[in-house]
Amino acid sequence: MERMKPIETQARISIKTGLLLILSGILIGGGAILPGISGGVLCVIFGIYRPMMSLLSRPKQAIPKYWRMFIYVGIGWLAGFLLFAKVVDLMFTFNEMLSVWLFIGLIIGTVPSLWKEAGEQGRTKGSYISFALALVLVFALLFWIRISPDTEVEANWLWYIFCGILWGISLIVPGMSSSSILISLGLYQPLAKGIAELDLMIISFWLVGLIATVAVLAKLVNYLFEKHFSIAFHAVVGVVLASTFVIVPTEYLAVSCFTAGVIVAWLFSRLEGRKDEAQKELDAEELTNAQS
Repeated sequence: MERMKPIETQARISIKTGLLLILSGILIGGGAILPGISGGVLCVIFGIYRPMMSLLSRPKQAIPKYWRMFIYVGIGWLAGFLLFAKVVDLMFTFNEMLSVWLFIGLIIGTVPSLWKEAGEQGRTKGSYISFALALVLVFALLFWIRISPDTEVEANWLWYIFCGILWGISLIVPGMSSSSILISLGLYQPLAKGIAELDLMIISFWLVGLIATVAVLAKLVNYLFEKHFSIAFHAVVGVVLASTFVIVPTEYLAVSCFTAGVIVAWLFSRLEGRKDEAQKELDAEELTNAQS
């Protein structure tokens, strides 16, 4: 799909553009629910990333400028999110083990592109230390939660708020995915099921955690990635790997699903090159507008 330029203060949006925005929203919504698929990358490709970040950081300026785009993309995002949540629920109902292996493949397939992006500004000793610490500490914590009888996770309103917190972090932290952590805690399936069935209790508590996290941490995370990009991003890669290792099933190896997940994620990671080109175009466009 051709990347679209942001819709700003036009009096109206054509039917074609509106349909493209809705379709973009559907794909971005699917990327938000599927493990290993970055909705943020899709936002950049479809020309929606800058308006979205502007909405999160400066809503008073962004809403009057982009409100038409937000309506169309929002409709598509909601449809895609609910649709793929239903798909995930059906997959787990059909065969949980195969679904987990497919998702592991999707996540592992994105690791090379994540590692490449983490090193865009170079790697220091601190980068490798942050990666190792995140990998070891997160793996140890999640593994302890899984095997300890005193830390059994039961899906309830507190844990759904926790799901929202993780989702909020994955929304504002580049490359971060909450899905593998939620799968390791046994929360991903009930959350996806609740969203697919429009369970207002689950959705409400999930949204509380998500919105509160974005409101409180967005500026802090943005500061950390601006000032300490390499260290912060390598820690993200460590968290992604650790939370993935924890969910590897030990009963049997569904090689076909794992391989399919890796291939799909690898193909998706090829979009990174297009994402970089899109980012350069946006930067050049902003510079031209500023000069004029």
